[in-house]
Amino acid sequence: MNGEGKRWRFPTGDVARVAVFAALIAVLGQVPALPLFGNTVPITLQTLGVMLAGAILGTWRGALAVAVLVVLVAAGLPLLASGRGGLAVFAGPSAGYVLGWIPGAAVTGWLVERAGRRPNLLQLMVACLVGGIGVVYLFGIPVQALVTGVPLATTAAAAAVTFLVGDLIKVVLASFVVRGTQRAYPDAVPAVHRERLRAGGGH
Repeated sequence: MNGEGKRWRFPTGDVARVAVFAALIAVLGQVPALPLFGNTVPITLQTLGVMLAGAILGTWRGALAVAVLVVLVAAGLPLLASGRGGLAVFAGPSAGYVLGWIPGAAVTGWLVERAGRRPNLLQLMVACLVGGIGVVYLFGIPVQALVTGVPLATTAAAAAVTFLVGDLIKVVLASFVVRGTQRAYPDAVPAVHRERLRAGGGH
């Protein structure tokens, strides 16, 4: 029971980390978006923040950081690219991508946790690729097709052409940033942080 209590507690430091990464994703949304090739979903840097949140914070803290941002957007704050905010966002073509950030961060974090105390660069890249691209596309593409009325296969092909190269660059960039952060600050490795919490060393 004691062990379970330690596992599920929410240290003050974790509150701060969640808030910092929610803010980071919001700040990345202030970089001008690129609506390439007439696509209804703009290219932004916010998925980079989603990958970083998952890979550094782990499964539930990464997902929570993104969820905080999504809730603030739903409340009307203009935290998405091009100053978008409010419930109308969730009726638009990018709704699936935005909602997909939450499980995307969770899957990224889960994969990094499975990599243990010293995840290497390849493991980080795979985690960011699967969570930050695969999962987000899995949610985003069907919703975009539904909202725009464009066939799913056509939407998927357009998304691949429009987003994939940029997102792969974000995967590489996020992986190098995470690797450097984890070397300098071992507690930034999700598995290490989880072990410290279980041992009662959380702050």
